[in-house]
This record gives sequence, C-alpha cells and structure tokens, in this order.
Amino acid sequence: MSSMSLAGIAIAMPEIYLLGAISLLLLVDLFLPERLRQVTYIGALGTLVLTAYVVALSAGSFGGREYGLSGMYVRDDLARLLKLVTCATVAATFLYGRDYLIARGLFKGEFFVISLLAVLGIFVMASAGSLLTMYLGIEILALSQYTLVAFDRESPVAAESAMKYFVLGAIASGMILYGISIIYGVTGTFSLGELSVGVTADLVHNVGLLFGVAFLLAGIAFKFGAVPFHMWVPDVYHGAPTAVTLFLGAAPKLAYFALIFRVLAQGLGGMSGAWDGMVTVLALLSIGLGSLVGLSQTNIKRLLAYSTIANVGFVLLGIGAGTPDGYRAALFYTITYVLMALGSFATIILLSRKGFESDRIDDFKGLARSSPWFAWMMLFLMMSTAGIPPFVGFFSKLYVLQAVVGAGHPWVAGIALVFSVIAAFYYLKIVKVMFFDEPETDAVVSGGPALRFLLSLNALATLALGFTSTALLAAIAHTIR
Repeated sequence: MSSMSLAGIAIAMPEIYLLGAISLLLLVDLFLPERLRQVTYIGALGTLVLTAYVVALSAGSFGGREYGLSGMYVRDDLARLLKLVTCATVAATFLYGRDYLIARGLFKGEFFVISLLAVLGIFVMASAGSLLTMYLGIEILALSQYTLVAFDRESPVAAESAMKYFVLGAIASGMILYGISIIYGVTGTFSLGELSVGVTADLVHNVGLLFGVAFLLAGIAFKFGAVPFHMWVPDVYHGAPTAVTLFLGAAPKLAYFALIFRVLAQGLGGMSGAWDGMVTVLALLSIGLGSLVGLSQTNIKRLLAYSTIANVGFVLLGIGAGTPDGYRAALFYTITYVLMALGSFATIILLSRKGFESDRIDDFKGLARSSPWFAWMMLFLMMSTAGIPPFVGFFSKLYVLQAVVGAGHPWVAGIALVFSVIAAFYYLKIVKVMFFDEPETDAVVSGGPALRFLLSLNALATLALGFTSTALLAAIAHTIR
C-alpha cells in the first residue's frame, strides 16, 4: 500500500474537488440576493457534472485496485460505478425537487450545499479502505441527512422526525463505533485489506470478534432501515419535505451498499459463515414486515417507506448469500431500486402544489383521466417495484433469488417470493386507484417541462432496462471481483 504521496492523494481527487466546489458554492451563495438563487442551483448541478467528469478522468486502471492515503482509501471499479451513479441520482433529485422547493419557499442554497456534503459522505464510503475511513463517511452522510430532514423550519412534523432520526442515528453510530473498536482489539488493524487476510480460521469462532461483527451489523442494519432497526423510516419519510424524502429514498442506498459490501464481503469475507445467517435473518424480517405492514398504509410516502424496508431486505438477501453472484445481484438490485424510488417520489412531487402535498393514496384517484400519460408512467414504476415482468424490477428480484438458491438456501428464496407476491397488492392498489376510481379533485399535474421529461424518461427506463437486464448485470459483474 502506498504512503502519503502525491500519487496516493491523487486517488482522492474527486473528493478533494467536490469539497473545494462545495466551499466555493457556499461562499458564493452567501452573497447572492434571493432573486438570483438559481445561480446556486445551477452551480450545484454543474458541480455534480464536473465531479462525475473528475471521477471518470481519475479512473485508474480498469479491473484493478489502487490504494492511497496509507491504505485508508481505495480506487476500484466498484467505487467508480457507485460515484457516477450517485452523481446522476443527486442531479435528478435536484431537477425533480426544484419546483417543489420554490413553491414552498425552500429554494435555498443550504439545501444544495448540504445535499452535496451528503454526496461527499457517499464518495468517502464508496472508496473506504479502512474501518475508520468508512466511519468518517457514515458520519458525513448521516449529519447531512439529519439536517435535510429538519430543513423546513416552519414544519413541526419535520422537526420531530429529524429529532427522532438524530437520536436513533446517534445510537446506531455508537454501535458501529463500538463494533469497530472490538474488531480492532481482536485483529489489531482497521484496514479492510489486512482484515481480509488476517481473519483466518482461528479467528472465525473468536467470541470477541463475533460480538464486534454483531454490533457492526446492527448499526449497518439501522442505516439500511432493516427490521428490527426500521422504526425511523416511515416517520422520517412522512415528516420530511417530499424533495428531501426523494433524496433519502435514493442516493444513500448506494452508500449503504458500499458499507455492507466493503466491511462484510471484502473485509470480513473470511468469516462469512458467521455473519451470513445474521444478514439472512435481517433480510427475511425486512421483507416480511415491509410487505405486510405496507398493506394497511393510506399515506403513499409511508407506503413507499415500507416498500423501501422490503426492498432493502432483498439487497441484504443477496449479501447474505455470501457468493460473488449474490453480491452482484445485490448491487444490481440497489442501482435499479434507486431508479424506481426516484421516479415514484418524483410522481408525488408532480401531483403536489403549494399547500397540497399529494401524499395520500386517494390523491391519485382518477389520475388516468386527468393525466393519462403520467398515470401510465406511475404504473410502469409500480409494476417494476412490485417485480412484474418485463420490467427491470422483476429481473432484480430474480437474480437475487437465483443467487440465494445457488448458495443452497431454496427455502429462503421461497419465503422471500411469497412475501414479494403479498407486497405486489399494495402497488396494484395504487394502479387501481389511478385507473378505476373517480377523482376527488379537478387538480392536474404540475411541474415544469424538465420535471415531466425526466420523469417520463425515468419510468420508461424501468421497461427498457428490463429488456437489457442481462447486459446490465454483466457490466455490473465486472465491478465486483
């Protein structure tokens, strides 16, 4: 591993550039009058585009892995992919949320700066080569998320959600830090590379190490929103402004995939027999609770929160398989779920207007009459999330279940399949409301042409990617070796 040389620092060039751009954007926004707030918005989008360019420019060799900053930072195909998808996801979040924020007086520079800081946290987690680097990324992302949830200072519901999220998140961070300290005490290293070599058969049954992994996994499960650490997800998704919920429901999932893959599969892969059972239990609990409790929801943001919990279960199921096929399927699922979550929450924004959040399922009644095009777009998104062919969501679930069966756990795949069929009911309920119920209001969709075009592209992509899922999986497979 390289030392603190210029070459080692250059590996972190995307993060260095992003931090510099955030600082400059914050300084510029400080002196901007309210009527020129668009400058910050355009600057934030430009920052994401240029950051993606820097990521691609500093790619290094494909198929290899390079270390820098004394081994604390890593550059490989996985980090590159996660960073590029993050930039695209957050750029879409900004485009989707613009009109919503303007209508509610929340179109402020702080939203874009804090979101970019969250992107920095995701980048750090994607390239973490050490448990300490990973923890630094976790906290950068977490503190940004707490602030975003409380962004609407006039909303007591948002403030309550942010406080709950902060308190529970602090406990989860403490669990992760305690787990890291135990692992260090047993192995004598924070480096994920050294852990992957040092965790030998002699340490697999070490009680101290098992305790450390258990605490670490509990904290990771909270960050994912997995059962039984899911209690914050519905309240935060419901209480936060929808533009913030859109961000929370998409980009951070990429970071948390990096977290669990780097730590468990890469760092502690030698003891997968000890943690794969724990991950599988978390996965089945999440799929089960998310599928069942979602049936009783009348608020679509809370319904999508329980949908998130169930879908996170499928990601964990792929990780729990403990095989390369399982890891690849989990990454494929994560990326495609981010695409579906973006479109689903953006549709809520499309139907919202000043003084009206459109967050009840009944608010979608009769959408096929007032706006048939976007009713079909929402249908595409719901069908994909439910896992119905030929949409990409079907293949996401299929690849995970195939990996689980291939790992020798067909009964686990069977349970997950049953709950997936149950969960399809609440997605179909939204479709039924849009196409067969009488509208309660005469409201039509709002939002500018950019939002409408991007949402249409987003929804159509769930169908198009279904037909190219094999090629997409093959491309993703190259990032996980």
